[in-house]
Parts: sequence; C-alpha cells; structure tokens
Amino acid sequence: MKPFMFRLGTVRAKLTVLVALSSLATLAALPVLSWVMHRQLLAQISERVPQAIRNFRLELRQQQRSISTSARQASRTRELVDGLRLRNEAAVDTALEAVIAAHPNVAIAAFDELGDLVAARGLDAPPASTDEVPGLAEGLANLDEMEDLRDVLVHGCERQQGAPPAYITAQRARGDAGSLLACIPIDHTYFDEAATKLGVEIALVDLSGKRITGTARFPTELLQGASIGDETHPTIVEDASSLWALSRFAPRSLRGKAGDFSIVMALDVSDVRKIVRQNLMLAAGVLTLAALVSLILGARLATTMSRALSRVNVALKQLEQQQYVHVEGVKTGDELEDLAAGFNSMVDGLKERDKLRSTFGKYMTESVLEHLLAGKVQLGGETLTVSILFCDIRSFTTISEKMNAHELVGLLNEYFTEMVAIILDEGGVVDKYIGDAIMAVFGAPVPRPDDAVRAVRAAIRMRAALERFNERLAERGIPALKTGVGIHTGEVVAGNIGSEARMEYTVIGDAVNLASRLESATKELGVSVLLSEDTHRLVSDRFNTRPVSEITVKGRVQPVMTYAVANV
Repeated sequence: MKPFMFRLGTVRAKLTVLVALSSLATLAALPVLSWVMHRQLLAQISERVPQAIRNFRLELRQQQRSISTSARQASRTRELVDGLRLRNEAAVDTALEAVIAAHPNVAIAAFDELGDLVAARGLDAPPASTDEVPGLAEGLANLDEMEDLRDVLVHGCERQQGAPPAYITAQRARGDAGSLLACIPIDHTYFDEAATKLGVEIALVDLSGKRITGTARFPTELLQGASIGDETHPTIVEDASSLWALSRFAPRSLRGKAGDFSIVMALDVSDVRKIVRQNLMLAAGVLTLAALVSLILGARLATTMSRALSRVNVALKQLEQQQYVHVEGVKTGDELEDLAAGFNSMVDGLKERDKLRSTFGKYMTESVLEHLLAGKVQLGGETLTVSILFCDIRSFTTISEKMNAHELVGLLNEYFTEMVAIILDEGGVVDKYIGDAIMAVFGAPVPRPDDAVRAVRAAIRMRAALERFNERLAERGIPALKTGVGIHTGEVVAGNIGSEARMEYTVIGDAVNLASRLESATKELGVSVLLSEDTHRLVSDRFNTRPVSEITVKGRVQPVMTYAVANV
C-alpha cells in the first residue's frame, strides 16, 4: 500500500501537505531546539575563555619584552654606569626615570658591581644586595652583558615575607659597573587591570591549586574539588548561585627557580539559562506564526509550482517524440523559471547536437570527433607509428551456447565496460568491437612517446580486472572468462575509411594483422599477453618479460619473435 503522500494525485496537493507536515515537525522539535540552543550558546561563551587566555599570554609577553628592552637601554647609559661606580643615588635615580615613566607599575632596583643596593624605585623594602634576591647573584655571574635573567619570585622583590609574587628581569650594566633588577608585581591590581580588559575573572594558583591572589569576584571555592579544563577546553562548573566556565594554564614566564604558578580564568555564564529561555519562547511564538502563514502561502505557492511543472512536463513529452519545442512562458522568478530557461537551452543544444551528428555520424568515437572539429585529423589519412592491442575471449562460443541472447548481451556489456575503461584511462582509443574481441589503438589520432608502454600497462591492468570480474561471475554461477591479448607496434595508415554514405576513423596496415595474429597465438603458446619484438624493444626496460618463441605470420617471409609479460 502506497504512503498517503504518494496517493495524492497532484503536485499541488503534495506540496500543501508537505508544508503542513513541515510546520508540525518544526513545532514538535522545540524540545530538541531548546537543548541545541543551550549547547550552542554554552559553546560560544566557552570560546571566549581560550580567546582571553591567548590575549593574556600576548599582553604578558609584550609587557615583559617592553620592560626588558627599557631596562637594557637604561643599563647602557653613561649616567647609570657612572652613578653605579660612584654610588651616586641621585644620578642612578635620574637614569631610572625613563624606565619608571614608561612602566609606572614596575619596581626597579640598581646594584653596584659588588651587588650592594644603590637606588630603588617602587619598592617599600628593597633588598640590600643581590644576595637577598633568590638566585639573582648566581644568575648575574653567569650572564653576558647583553643577556637577560628572567625568573619568578614567590614573595616578589620586597624583603618582607607575604609580598605578592613577581616576575623579574635583570641585566648587567655596561662595563660590569653593576646590575639592574626590574620587578612586575603579580598582585590583585595586576589581575584587576587584566580582567577589565579581557572580561573574565583571574586567579594565580600554586601547584596544589591553592589561590595566591586574584580578582575579587573570582569563585575561589570552585578551585577545590572541581575539575578545571585546560586552555582549549573550558569546564562548565556550577556553584550555589552562578555558572562558570573555567580554564587553567601555565605561562612560561610564571615558571621559575622559586616555584611554578598557574593562571585560572573564569567566565561567568549565569545568564545562559535566562537567554535560552527567552530565545526558546520567542522561537516558539515565531514558529507558530510561521506555521500558520506557511500553510496559507504554501497552498498558493503549490498552485504556481504545479502549473509551471505541468508546462515543463508537456514540453518534455514532446521532446520524447523528437519535437524540439520550448516551454511556454514560466514567470515565477525562482528556480522553476531557471528550470524552464535551462530546458529551453537544452532543447536548442539537442537540436544542434543532432545536426552535428547527422553531419559527422561517420566518426565513431568522441575523441576522434573532437580532433576532427579542432582540425587536427587529416581526412585523407596519415602514416603513424602506433601500438595495436587485440583482446579476445577464448572459447566464447561454448559459453554463449549456455546463455540466452539477453544474458549474453548483458555479460558482454559488463565485460566491455571493465576493459574499455582501462584502455581509455591509459590513453587508448577503442577502434572497433569484433564480436567478443576488442581492437584498441595507442597513438592515433594523437601519438605519444610512451604509447607502447601504455598499451602493455593496459594489458596488465585488463588481466587484473578480468580476475576480479571472474570472481563476480563465480558468485553468479557463470563460468570464468579467459582472454588473450596481442600487442604489436608498427606503422599504419590512420584516416577515414568507408563509403560516401558511411565512413569511420580507423587504422589499416600489416601491423594490424600482426597484432591480431599475436592474439590468436596466445592460446597455442599458453600465455595471456603476447608482445611482438618491436613492442618488446620499446618496453623491455619497464616490464619484466621473457622470450616465448618465433611464429610464422601470413604475408611475412621472416618469422616473428614473441615475448610474454611475466607473472601475467
């Protein structure tokens, strides 16, 4: 029993029912739509956290590079070098002014060549010497004049405990006059500024996940017990009143001798539920209204489409009767109008094609026709060196006696399809079919330097394809086919042969006869692919061959040496 839709008698009725069913299906899909909208919105919001991480990394890297450059420039000035050597605090302060002006949030200290403090800016309790800064004295001792020492200090550059961590960069002054230490405090002020720019909450945590510092709104309680995602896959975590997207990452610049730190970014996504609910209610109202409007407009549209399709159908039936008529005017302003215009263009093309084929019907292959239209085929014939391939099914008469005509034609068509596809793929042209045999030419009408190689390669591929074809025949209970292939390379005359009423492009000459004789000899010699000596000479360096024996060919005084392709 046919479904209801297919029992409707007109396109108009089917389209109207289709519009109605589509509207009902859309309304029924609201729960799924709600879930999809929720997931999509969460995914979009979660993408903001990785983007904020990338921006944070970039800004931190640029800030560190800028501070390092400013400090290095200051360490090279004469005023700083002389001030350090003379322990002139005022001169050193003046030299550091440019660094402080460019980076007001940075603390900086200058030490003389013995490592004692000369001057400091931005530090309440600066270290008295480089020995009081963990790892600084040792690092500077192994540092070249133009290199930077970078590290992270757990308690910053202040002498007292409890100070926030700091990122440091240190350089030796010119002429070993001393050194400069620049400190970037990683405190709540630093994170507040970053959070304002990035639109997220930020916290600094140690290896155990304990918060060290961060922004005021950061959900510290979620650091314990919650699984925090990495920088590319944030985790959505819910606390008592809010929903957060959390990601944890560890910038290289926060890894130092005194300890490693990580950054956790949190994005408040608490408004997701509200937004989803509002969008869902809006979608429900819009979909309901759209369903009513679509039913009305769908019925009118179905009438217009049905009329247009009916006109195309009438013209199509006339085309089946070889009546090349145009579709009556279809003015729908959409694809149906394009369809009618395209149909009319197709009719014009078919008329032109029939005219062309009535003129050039004597040419049997599309490739020859293309060359003829391009003026590349000499209609009087030309002498070419080609490789000719004959392929014949052995004992086909015995097989055909066991099959009716319909089955026999189907088998041949299936076999020819397999073989001809390989010949064409290798650049050959099927010259003709002789019963169950195929004659193919490589080198006409367009010769190539490797025609002989293409012909032999086609024969090898045809043998492999025949094995697969026989496997399919065995599954259908049909005996396997056996073929022989003969290939010869020589001169032929290629051109148009026939009568004034009917001509075809083909090749003739002794080379054709020899190729046919080689194919016939494959059975008596017990080989599948047999090559002439002329062909063998051209392909011996490309294929593994072996000599077989000499054969006598009618019309030739000298016998012909033959070769077989090994393992075929």
